[in-house]
Amino acid sequence: MDEFERLLKKYENVDKEGRVRRRGEIEEFEALGEQEEFVRIPRERVGVLIGRKGAVKKEIERRTKTRIEVDSETGEVFITSTEETEDPLAVWKARDIATAIGRGFSPERAFRLLNEGEVLEVINLTDIIIGNDKNALPRVRGRIIGRKGRTREIIEEMSGADVSVYGKTVAIIGNPLQVEIAKTAIEKLVRGSPHGTVYRYLERRKKDLELEGDVYERV
Repeated sequence: MDEFERLLKKYENVDKEGRVRRRGEIEEFEALGEQEEFVRIPRERVGVLIGRKGAVKKEIERRTKTRIEVDSETGEVFITSTEETEDPLAVWKARDIATAIGRGFSPERAFRLLNEGEVLEVINLTDIIIGNDKNALPRVRGRIIGRKGRTREIIEEMSGADVSVYGKTVAIIGNPLQVEIAKTAIEKLVRGSPHGTVYRYLERRKKDLELEGDVYERV
C-alpha cells in the first residue's frame, strides 16, 4: 500500500467527529438506510451556501442526490440521503462541501470535493498558536496569506491543494498527499519557520511526488 492509499484510507474510515471507525462500525454504517449529517457554518456564509435563488444548495443536492436544509438564523445545515442517493459517501461529501463553503471557499472550489479521492482538512489555528498574545492570530494569518496573497498561492501551486484562510481556521482541499503537504507547510509557518525554508520544503516534496507519480491534475 503506497502513501496515497494509506492516507485515503485514513480519511475514509473516520466519523464526523474525526474519530477512527472500527471495522464493525463501518459495516453498521454501510448497512443503514437513511443517512444524516449535521454541520454549523458561520451565519455570514449561509448566503453563499444557499446561492442566488437557492442555486448553490440545489446544485449540491442535484450532484449528491441528497436533501439539504439550512437554518439561516443559526447557520445549522442538515444533510440527509434520499431514495435517489446512490453514492454511500454522498451525505459526507455534501457535508464537506457545506463545511468548505463555510470556511471561505467559493462553491466552485468546494465542488472539487465531489471528485474521487479528494478530502477536506480544517486546521484551527488557535490549536497551534502558542501563548496569549492577542496579535498572534492576525500575524499568523498574515504569514500564511503573504503579501497580496502570494504565500497562499505558492502553497497551492506547489502542493496542488486549494487553501482558504478564514477567521481562526485554514481549510485545505486536495487528495490526501496534497493536503498533507499543504498542512505541513502551513504548520511550519504558524510555528515561525522562515518563508524560504517552507518554500524549499514545498519544492522538495513536489519533486518527490513527481518522482513517485502521485501528482494529480487539479480540477
